[in-house]
Amino acid sequence: MARVPAAVMKVLGHLPRAPRALARRYATHRPHPTPELTTRPHPWTRAVGLVTVVLLGTWLGLLVVGNVRVPVGPMNTTMTLRPSLTGGTKINISPLGALQLDSHIAPVRLDVNVDQLDPERAQALVDHPERLSGLQDEIAQDITDGTRDLALRSCVAVVTGAAALSLAIHRRPRRALAAGGLALTVLAASGGTAFATWNPDSVLEPKFSGLLSSAPSVVGNARSIVTEFDVYQKELARLVTNVTKLYDATSTLPAYAPDPSTIRVLHVSDIHLNPASWKIIASLVDQYEVNVIVDSGDTMDHGTAAENGFLDPIEDLGAPYVWVRGNHDSRETQRYLRGLKNVHVLDDGGAKNVAGLRFAGIGDPQFTPDRSTVPGGDAANELAGARLATALRDQKTAGTPVDVAVAHEPVAARQTDGEVPLVLAGHVHHQEMELLPYGTRLRIEGSTGGSGLRAVEGKHPDPIQTSILYFDRDTRRLQAWDEIELGGLGLTTAEVRRHLVEENQPSATDSPTAPVSPSP
Repeated sequence: MARVPAAVMKVLGHLPRAPRALARRYATHRPHPTPELTTRPHPWTRAVGLVTVVLLGTWLGLLVVGNVRVPVGPMNTTMTLRPSLTGGTKINISPLGALQLDSHIAPVRLDVNVDQLDPERAQALVDHPERLSGLQDEIAQDITDGTRDLALRSCVAVVTGAAALSLAIHRRPRRALAAGGLALTVLAASGGTAFATWNPDSVLEPKFSGLLSSAPSVVGNARSIVTEFDVYQKELARLVTNVTKLYDATSTLPAYAPDPSTIRVLHVSDIHLNPASWKIIASLVDQYEVNVIVDSGDTMDHGTAAENGFLDPIEDLGAPYVWVRGNHDSRETQRYLRGLKNVHVLDDGGAKNVAGLRFAGIGDPQFTPDRSTVPGGDAANELAGARLATALRDQKTAGTPVDVAVAHEPVAARQTDGEVPLVLAGHVHHQEMELLPYGTRLRIEGSTGGSGLRAVEGKHPDPIQTSILYFDRDTRRLQAWDEIELGGLGLTTAEVRRHLVEENQPSATDSPTAPVSPSP
């Protein structure tokens, strides 16, 4: 092996020193690092921010796209999941009201809106009633499909909403994906909580609002439903079936369409301290556009001053209130009512013009809760009716004839035969319409309070009954009436029956009774 010359070795020995020297020389020229001005956020702060974005995005997603429109039998419905602190289920049945079920405890609530009755599908059922037999199974399947679609759409809605909001705020795709995943986890956890806290018995104790507060029959007999997890679909199926049958019933009512100028009178009687009656009356006033309410007595039960506060809602019913005293209403009750706004108390044959009609009435001569007096019986009521008839004759002689007379006892009301076109009464807790020998029509109303506290005394509870009376504004004569009946305590029925005055029947050829002179 050849030896390297000494001169070359000498040169190589100097080479390592040059880079070290250069490094030492230029080290002083490197820029000094500057301290970092931004601080990384605390992990808890980042977590709270992420959760806030996820919850807000989830809510927005459900609000915008988290609902499904489901045709359920002849009904069009919308199902939606909504964030909620209490959970549960809310079924909106416009315009009847809503019912709420404490079905589960979770941060989501199921909303079911019954939007409308599809005329074509409903008419098909009316034309082919044999299809009703299989309607409930068909509806149950529709609801099952709708619930499945709602679950899928809700998953997409929460993931999309949370991811989109996170991307708009942080502009980081990875964080947006994390937000979407967390939103899906929250929805799944909510579903698991709802399943764990599921209370199928909640359908036995629903909370009703609107007209449904007095007519829970619209949703059927909940106590007959098997308490399984699919109770929603069975209950809604029963609801749609009943509404369809109601459509069938109303489509066969006699052909009478009241003119917009028709005077609508709501006749109530024998409320007997039932607070639910006020909600029923207010709903009917609104839905039927009632012009005046006539109460033929027994609004109270004992007639004591302590009961007077029960009468206060009358001021807010939305229509004038004409009232006569019943045998359970005291003079103290009458004085209290005189002090309420929008109330017109009739007694001793006195007449008042209200909503285009002239009313006259007399209070019941007896106050039966007072055991210190002996009841006068029918003789006392016949005498009171005779006094009312005399007052009606005097009004007619003076050129101000009365259109409607009001008494509590039918015995008293019958004494006015021939003196007035229509007389209203109550007392007997069932509905009647009678044409008296001399031409006066007697209308007896049932108990609008379902007999009040007396509902639990008999073997069968009394129904809640009331009527809408339609009057021609020019002749001020009765044209038609609707009898409305809701099932009493523990019952689940609802029925509306339309009746026409004989001269308004489709087969009638005679003209209505000649108009009377206008009252001042």
